[in-house]
Formats: sequence, C-alpha cells, structure tokens
Amino acid sequence: MKYIRTFNESTNTSEIEAICEKYNIKNYIINEDDSIDVDGVVDLSHEKLKVLPLKFRNVSREFNCDSNNLTSLEGSPQNVGGYFSCYDNQLTSLKGCPQSIGGFFDCRNNKLTSLVGCPQYIGGGFYSGYNQLTSLEGAPHTIGGDFSCAGNQLTSLVGCPQSIGGNFYCSYNQLISLEGAPKRVGDVFWCDSNNLKNIDYLPKYYKELDISNNPISKIIDLFTLSNEYRRISNREDKDLIMDFIDAEIIQQDKLLVNRLVEFLDDIGKPKSREELIELLKNNYEIR
Repeated sequence: MKYIRTFNESTNTSEIEAICEKYNIKNYIINEDDSIDVDGVVDLSHEKLKVLPLKFRNVSREFNCDSNNLTSLEGSPQNVGGYFSCYDNQLTSLKGCPQSIGGFFDCRNNKLTSLVGCPQYIGGGFYSGYNQLTSLEGAPHTIGGDFSCAGNQLTSLVGCPQSIGGNFYCSYNQLISLEGAPKRVGDVFWCDSNNLKNIDYLPKYYKELDISNNPISKIIDLFTLSNEYRRISNREDKDLIMDFIDAEIIQQDKLLVNRLVEFLDDIGKPKSREELIELLKNNYEIR
C-alpha cells in the first residue's frame, strides 16, 4: 500500500494532487505553506481516517469528515462557507476546528468533554449532543440557528450561548439548575428529561417550553417554585393565577411560560378570574 504523508510532514505538489484525486477534491489551489483552498465541497466521510490527509485553509462550501476514526481536527479549514460536520468520530477536543462557519456545525457523537476551541462564528445551528460534556464553557455567545447539547453530562448551563435563533435542546442531561440559560431563544426551549425542581433562570424570551420528565409534578408546583411567582406580593393575584392553572387551560407538558411571566410583570389588578383569562388569551397568546 502506498504511504501518503499527512499535512504535518514534508509534501510536494504532486503528492497533494494525488491526495486530492484520491478523495475527489476539485477546484483547489495549493498555497505556499502546502495548505489548499477549495472552491466547492470537500467530502471525506466514511473513509476510516485517523487524521485529515491534507491541510486545508479555506473551503467555499461544505466540509464533511463525519463517520471516521478521527481523534484530532488538525488540518481543518479555518473558514468554511457552508456547514462543517465532524459527527461520529473519536474526538476528545475541538482544537484545530474552523473559526468561521457559514452554515451549521455538527460535532455530535464524539467523546468531547469541553467546547473549548469551537468556532466563534456559526451562521446556522450548533449540534454538540451525545458527547461527554460536563460544561458549555467555550461556546459562542450567539448562535443563529438551533443549539443542541442534549444527551451529555451537564448539571448547569453556565457557558452556553446567550442568544439562540432557533430551538435550544438541553434534554437528557443531569441538569439541577437552569443557571446560565440564554437570555433569548427564538423557538422552543427543550429542557425535558433532567433533574430540575424549579424554573429559576428561565430565558426572558422564547416561544415555548418543554419541562416534561423532570421532578416537578405539575404546573402549579412549577410556578410556586419560580422567582417570578415569589415576586407577586398581592394574595388575590396569586389566587387568580392558581385558579387559571388549575383550570388546565395551560397544557401540562408544553407551556408558554414566557408569556405568563411577562403577564406577571405587568398584571396590575384584574377584577375577576374571567378578566384574567381574557387578558392572557388576548394579549399573551396563552392557549
């Protein structure tokens, strides 16, 4: 079998060309440092690779190295115009990964314990589920699409992005607190199947919440344990809220909690339970 040098050894143009031909890499330019720029797609998936065969610098579209045996991302392009996928490898670190990705970043199903070294600009979603993460330190501040850290070993959300444009998935962890949760989630906040006993530190903005399969037996407990509920000083207002929840107008598992929290901040003093329900339905889209 012909031995092919990896990017950190001495290479020459003919060897780089041979490697590109082997992996069907086209429309490339060889740079002075033996790295390559590719105008198009690089697909190195399912090749049984332990290391990347070349040093990449810029890739205009997608870069896919999933389903290999990679233990390092050294040699990855630093800028990728589309998505970057290193799903289903043996990675323990994100060192060497791109720092700018126009599409989504998928590092699921590895052995990562930390997100340190991850891209700091991602135009799409960030998928880091089913690793061995114990912390989200190192994550970007802002994610334009979904952010998933489901199926890890997290006990808190400290370090997670503070603005998420799509869904936020932190299901199937060991969360005992939502401390560190984002300030804004564009779509559904999925924190089901954890060890949460209250909803302190909820984001101020999101569309919907799934808190099923947590040790909160029912919605009424969820609100009586929340910081927002404790801020209400008027007993009559509290009773009205409890009546509303007991009427099961709000679903047990998926709850538009943010709308009710906004309402609690602005509640004033409704004259009757009927007025409360009307205010919630008409102004805060509670269903």
